[in-house]
Amino acid sequence: MTVEQSPTETLQAPARDWFQRAVVYQIYPRSFADSNGDGVGDLRGIISKLDYLHKLGVDVVWLSPIYTSPQDDNGYDISDYRDVDPLFGTLEELRELTDGLHARGMKLVMDLVVNHTSDEHPWFIESRSSKDNPKRDWYWWRQPREPDAGASPRRGAEPNNWGSAFSGPAWEFDQATGEYYLHIFSKKQPDLNWENPEVRAAVYEMMNWWLDRGVDGFRMDVINFISKDTSLPDGPIADGKLFGDGTPFYIDGPRMHEFLQEMHREVFAGRTGELLTVGEMPGVTVEDAVLFTDPARAEVDMVFQFEHVALDQENGDKWRPKKLQLTELKETLGRWQEGLAETGWNSLYWGNHDQARAVSRFGDDSPQYRELSAKMLAGILHLHRGTPYVYQGEELGMTNMSFGAISDYRDIEVLNHHREATAHLGHTDAEVLAALAPLNRDNARTPVQWDASRHAGFTTGAPWIAVNPNANHINAAAQVDDPDSVYSFYRQVIALRHAEPVVSHGDFTMLLPDDPHVYAFTRALAGTTLLVLGNFSGTQQDVTLDGDALVDWGSAELVLGNYPADSGAPRLHLRPWELKVLRGGVARPDR
Repeated sequence: MTVEQSPTETLQAPARDWFQRAVVYQIYPRSFADSNGDGVGDLRGIISKLDYLHKLGVDVVWLSPIYTSPQDDNGYDISDYRDVDPLFGTLEELRELTDGLHARGMKLVMDLVVNHTSDEHPWFIESRSSKDNPKRDWYWWRQPREPDAGASPRRGAEPNNWGSAFSGPAWEFDQATGEYYLHIFSKKQPDLNWENPEVRAAVYEMMNWWLDRGVDGFRMDVINFISKDTSLPDGPIADGKLFGDGTPFYIDGPRMHEFLQEMHREVFAGRTGELLTVGEMPGVTVEDAVLFTDPARAEVDMVFQFEHVALDQENGDKWRPKKLQLTELKETLGRWQEGLAETGWNSLYWGNHDQARAVSRFGDDSPQYRELSAKMLAGILHLHRGTPYVYQGEELGMTNMSFGAISDYRDIEVLNHHREATAHLGHTDAEVLAALAPLNRDNARTPVQWDASRHAGFTTGAPWIAVNPNANHINAAAQVDDPDSVYSFYRQVIALRHAEPVVSHGDFTMLLPDDPHVYAFTRALAGTTLLVLGNFSGTQQDVTLDGDALVDWGSAELVLGNYPADSGAPRLHLRPWELKVLRGGVARPDR
């Protein structure tokens, strides 16, 4: 009997209530806090900020990769899964960080990157050493389509036409053995072959090793890439692309659920304590997510999906930005709320290390409205059903960065795209830089702005990437003790989630789906109803609810708002970028 045929009732369902009430904070270590002046954030720097995180009120810290790595993709290219890169610190310091979080009632989730390794990982070094090495089949090796007597085959001889997510072909020719290896990302990130049971066993052993050291779970990087169509067919060619789109064949392959259920049995089943598993899954659908997160199936606790962060891109191409339409955002987020209402669970986020800054993307980062829109975005997101994620600096209202030249960027995705677009696609430097500006990943990777000192208090040395110049007025020192700051508002929103079961467990109902400016929904549970209103515009908006509303919201209690309390302001009138969270209300006379 295969895993897919196994009766679901025999699988152990995890306890879920704790993470449904929790808030996760993501740390991108190299940009968080530098303790030794080398310009790169480190574990000791994170340890120094634990009280800051505790005061914010978050429950879980997710740490982007700190494993030993050549840093080709800022740590997502791992050469040793069981050690800390000296750039960030030591295993002893990671233990100190884990203990410090646990002492404050917080948990630590590590990034798990097992779709690929670094090409400097011992597994790959062995694999490429010869065709008959025992680890050869740990990766995807294939012969050229058209063998060539030269040192490297011409373009087009790759085993298929898939393109890398970081530009160029998804195959790299190895001169020593005369074959290509697959890399969906950088050529220094060869894909592991999960069809090989030895690979899976090695990964599970490593995961158990980390859990035994006190780690509380994993955020699993592009985990739905691990099962691929083993025939490796060609992908369709899109306009303006040199290589085909292989995503239909390397995302959610035929053994995807089998692999995750096996992982659960070998790693998580039988363990005591509250663990968290988060599957980052590009291209996942609502229907897929129900299966992945159904507790009876024992796969992952929640998914990271990307539909809502593709709405400001033409045809899903982040280098072709377009204006975000609020009606499309509501349709997408509302569909995920409805689709996972009965079974499954979702992650809630505006930003992370791969996305532009939330207030610049979804709000208004002008001096007039930055704080208001940052607060409004916090309230809207955290009051949905799902587990909210705060990306470092989001709680301060940090904004996108203005990069003047390609030399200011550090992200391999940006650098590869710029080279491909200017060298092969005929675009000018100015055109490419303009397209890069709104959505590039380096927007989120500028250092956290701790104070108004040189380099924003991030480092005493030269930072690995430039600090945003607006740190002189957007920084933690100016906000932590200011009751009207963005940071203090995040504390209020997080506290509301912890205090009100309706926020974590209540039903969700989208209102005004066709309104181009107002985001409105209700949350309801056991006689408690919250109405959440957000004005996504710089103009005043009057809200008119449908006649079937059960309560008179005009007299409702204001639970949370981002403007100063004003008892004379009409409850259903919204000022620019205003958030209102209303509770209850007086029943209408006609009800």
